[in-house]
Amino acid sequence: MEIEVLASQQEINFAPENLIEEVAQNVRTICTTTKYSVPLDRLFGVEAVMLDRPTPKAIATLQAELTQAIRKYEPRCRVKKISFDGDVDGKLTARVRIEINEE
Repeated sequence: MEIEVLASQQEINFAPENLIEEVAQNVRTICTTTKYSVPLDRLFGVEAVMLDRPTPKAIATLQAELTQAIRKYEPRCRVKKISFDGDVDGKLTARVRIEINEE
């Protein structure tokens, strides 16, 4: 099954009702967590080095970072596509299309 996950801060549901909700929440958490900010797993999340880069370079770097992090920390899904919404201030919000392995 394919779904799209918007990488934005949301409330955490500690009891997801199904696998799809759980995987989507995990992908959202991976996308919104900065590396080195999690005490017992400093490599969890994505690098923030692209913050001051030009938008095209930041997008390319962030796509690679997100793909690697999701592949490592949420093996129950596969990244199909990553696109971005941007605003006039240069803030990018990732839209991650994933395929969930429902086995």
